[in-house]
Amino acid sequence: MIKEIKESEFENVVLKEKGKVLVDFYANWCGPCKMLRPILESIASERSDKKIVSIDVDEAEDLAREYGIISIPCVILFEDGKEVNRSIGLKSKSEIEGMLD
Repeated sequence: MIKEIKESEFENVVLKEKGKVLVDFYANWCGPCKMLRPILESIASERSDKKIVSIDVDEAEDLAREYGIISIPCVILFEDGKEVNRSIGLKSKSEIEGMLD
């Protein structure tokens, strides 16, 4: 299950988390974001050891600006609170899984 988080939760849920957290920056009006969602849901259901969260850039404008999100979907992998990988645009399931390994 992908947890939907608010900007105010980002620090505790992502930055203070030990291990890997995959963050999906998206918007409800974004077609490719809607196409990526089932891929992320599939990974989340198959890989319960991985934490995947999503955040709506329209509701988290300051956070999107802070991380330089100019194109969506944008998926960022954080490990121990630090950005370690980034993917922009619609990607395949295998490409997203490759980020997590």
